[in-house]
Amino acid sequence: MITELADLTTANCENLLQFQRYRVGMLVRLTNSPRDYAWGSTTAIAELFGYAPTGAREAELWLGAHPGSPSRVVGSNETLIDVLDGERLPFLLKVLAAESALSLQAHPTMEQAAEGFARENAAGIPIDDPTRNYKDAFHKPELLFALSETFDALCGFRDVDQTLHLVEPLPVLTERLRETGLRATFEWLISRGDGVDALIKQVTDAAATLEAKEFQTVTSLAADYPGDPGIVISLLLNRVTLKRGQVLYLPAGNIHAYLDGLGVELMAASDNVLRGGLTPKHVDVPELLKVLDFTPVPVPLLAPVEVAFGVEAFRPGVPDFELLHVVMDASVELAASAIAICTAGGFVVNGERVALGESLYIENERVVEIAGEGDLFIATSAGPTARL
Repeated sequence: MITELADLTTANCENLLQFQRYRVGMLVRLTNSPRDYAWGSTTAIAELFGYAPTGAREAELWLGAHPGSPSRVVGSNETLIDVLDGERLPFLLKVLAAESALSLQAHPTMEQAAEGFARENAAGIPIDDPTRNYKDAFHKPELLFALSETFDALCGFRDVDQTLHLVEPLPVLTERLRETGLRATFEWLISRGDGVDALIKQVTDAAATLEAKEFQTVTSLAADYPGDPGIVISLLLNRVTLKRGQVLYLPAGNIHAYLDGLGVELMAASDNVLRGGLTPKHVDVPELLKVLDFTPVPVPLLAPVEVAFGVEAFRPGVPDFELLHVVMDASVELAASAIAICTAGGFVVNGERVALGESLYIENERVVEIAGEGDLFIATSAGPTARL
């Protein structure tokens, strides 16, 4: 027993020393490696953070405790999951770099996610089964802050009258929309009903002679995903080009696809994705139709709230996450744990230097004193404010 106690004490001391090496007060330095999805950029993230490109695709740098790619603690073998010791971090922060289109997709509400997760569990579908739709019981609203000078995306169904004007050179699509409406037209396309394959070819051919940016997108999508119904579906959606600093908010049910650009993405920590095309992955048409919101919407831009000079907040009204963008000295109050990343310049956060590309987990720090200049993004889960 004495030997066991001595071993335990020694182990605890070693763990404490290791803990102190990577933790400064309640600040934990984080790192991670970008995920290599096929649509990712080979240069954008490297150029942002000032290191030499590896030649590999770098699509998403995850900062959070999602088991798909949890942040690692600098100077330790532990991840942020270990630091949280069983607690769930409700948000996931990412740096995202798209060089080609992501899949058309939508995410469920909390109720839909809980029901779908329970249903697929009861059916005995393994979590890693590629045909599984619900990997957890949570919703996945998200926002995207454009870091590049422009960021292109598809987001939500456009007003039908506007779409009819756009697709006037395509009589088959025009007649279908007029006769059956938006939802039925979408179902016909996504299900590859009679005549859809011929329409995809017609739209692809016609796009070469039409100047609107929506048809330029058709040409690009057709090159990457020839014959995919998503090529035509893109014409039913808002096509937006964000300027640097603009933010999209994508709630549950909003069909969307990022096309090209570099941005900071913040979302609820979930992996529930219902795909609708532009992908070789599983597309569950009936489940997608249950989740989609077919209400036409304008481009879902999220305006900032200026909470102090040099500090703006993006607050979509969900409890899971909010995003602060800090460009200069500030004092920020946090109501919950947070993650910060520097994407330009450099800062000192509560006495700890955060250089370009570096990130911190901030726990139990009610007031965060920030000094510096550049771009510092702070993700948190509830009620951040700033003080002059």
